[in-house]
Amino acid sequence: MINMPYQARFAVATIAATILLISGCASGPTIFINEDPNADFGKFNTYGFPPELSTDKTGGYGSLLSQFLRNAVSREMEARGYTQANNPDLKVNFYLHTQEKIKTTQTPTSTGYYGYRGSRYGTWGGYGGGVGYETRVTQFTEGTLNVDLVANNRDQLVWEAVMVGKISDDVLDNLESKVNEAIAEVFLEYPFRAGSSARVTAPE
Repeated sequence: MINMPYQARFAVATIAATILLISGCASGPTIFINEDPNADFGKFNTYGFPPELSTDKTGGYGSLLSQFLRNAVSREMEARGYTQANNPDLKVNFYLHTQEKIKTTQTPTSTGYYGYRGSRYGTWGGYGGGVGYETRVTQFTEGTLNVDLVANNRDQLVWEAVMVGKISDDVLDNLESKVNEAIAEVFLEYPFRAGSSARVTAPE
């Protein structure tokens, strides 16, 4: 992943998929971190964004979601001492993906009480002494949000956070706050401050 060309990493995502993704991120996502072991983070002092994010709408104009993501990332980067620049040391971009999934679960029915009686004693007539199971099939959408930091001078990915969460659809009235929550959680995993390669657990 580290050696993959930067431009090849970003597909165009729809605004609807992105909205759903952010809602899922607020309900217990799993976060994965990848980092280039050869990158010198002490050389990075500024950040910026490419002219077009993968969360922008098709046709070349920005979406409200992209604006919220930019604002949230800017707060996190500046809290760590970075300043925004037109020709930055680090470019920030996002990749979004959703996938429909099906989950099958089996729940014991009341007749067997998980089988704890066994053959020790019986029940009254017509009760039904065997263990029964009810099978339930649930369809849900899983969302993945990538936050990528790219060394601008060599167009090389140096750090990424991948957030995976089950998606809900109750975010439409709270999109900006959901974005802020998701990005704040991602950047809890970012261990550097501007101009320093020393690792810290949280911004000062």
